[in-house]
Amino acid sequence: QVHLVESGGGLVEAGGSLRLSCAASGGTFSRYAMGWFRQVPGKERKFVGAINWNGGMQYYADSVKGRFTISRDNDKNMLYLQMNSLKPEDTAVYYCAAVEGQDIIILTTTTPDDYEYWGQGTQVTVSS
Repeated sequence: QVHLVESGGGLVEAGGSLRLSCAASGGTFSRYAMGWFRQVPGKERKFVGAINWNGGMQYYADSVKGRFTISRDNDKNMLYLQMNSLKPEDTAVYYCAAVEGQDIIILTTTTPDDYEYWGQGTQVTVSS
């Protein structure tokens, strides 16, 4: 079982950048495919992007493609979400999530039900 803790959220102006981090513990990090989701109050949790176990493949929602980049450092048990050209509509609580399996095809892991473990979330607010 893996424990996930997000950090790096905050307030940023539109057009700015922010990098979120997700620290993993309690499991072998490289055994997990990882994802980022976001949620605004009253709405369902939405897929942002995913990365496979070794970082060799990433997949993004159309809304963030070209602006957001997911990376991971398996030696440090860390997952990252670099967010550039932020827009007010990117405002949300951002969650990292994990699903065990080095054979996971991340193009199929785009819903919350596809993931087994979740962090507590970090708030990102983009002002206009």
